[in-house]
Amino acid sequence: MEEGAMAAEPAARNRIDRRRERTRNALLGAARKFLSEGRSAVSIQEITDAADVGFGSFYNHFESKDQLFDEAVRSILQIYSEMRDGIVALYEDPAEVFAVSFRMTGRLQRQIPEGVRVILHSGMSVLLREEGLVPRARRDIIAAQQAGRFEPMDPDMAIMAAGGALLGLLQLLDARPDANAGALTDEMTFRVLRMFGMNKRAAQKLTSTELPSQPQL
Repeated sequence: MEEGAMAAEPAARNRIDRRRERTRNALLGAARKFLSEGRSAVSIQEITDAADVGFGSFYNHFESKDQLFDEAVRSILQIYSEMRDGIVALYEDPAEVFAVSFRMTGRLQRQIPEGVRVILHSGMSVLLREEGLVPRARRDIIAAQQAGRFEPMDPDMAIMAAGGALLGLLQLLDARPDANAGALTDEMTFRVLRMFGMNKRAAQKLTSTELPSQPQL
């Protein structure tokens, strides 16, 4: 094979890969939009129309609408979780890691409201997922219990309690766009820390420190 033909072949593959990636991202974007509006009953045709891609291209990327919607939720959780990991690496106290994560996540509603609505429309089932914030929160809670910062509690029950409080907070902030998201988030974090057995002074300290700046998502 001539050298020019060999060089052209990878270039052609790169173009195809970029096209496939654009199509996949367009489908995910359309799915996130529908989910944020609570419209999970839409057809695949409606999704491909919204993504401005051909109907047949859908099955080059996803086996079903459910798989696409699941991936749309997963992608949001993963992007935020990776950003969160970089920030909490600055802290050693697992209770502070938990508090910082909770305070940052509540404030996320003002940063990416559409993404948060995707999570809200997933309901409590999002707390059963094995990716994203849930395994991280479980790890932090267990570490805080072992360090004597939190009282002993079944980790799964703790996740449901904290996760329910967080989802309720996000729903409240979504319903009250003029509310002070920072103040309400810190108040809810304080209540959750108290529920986990932290004394008032320690909980106030963890919810009043300055948060590190969050990169734009």
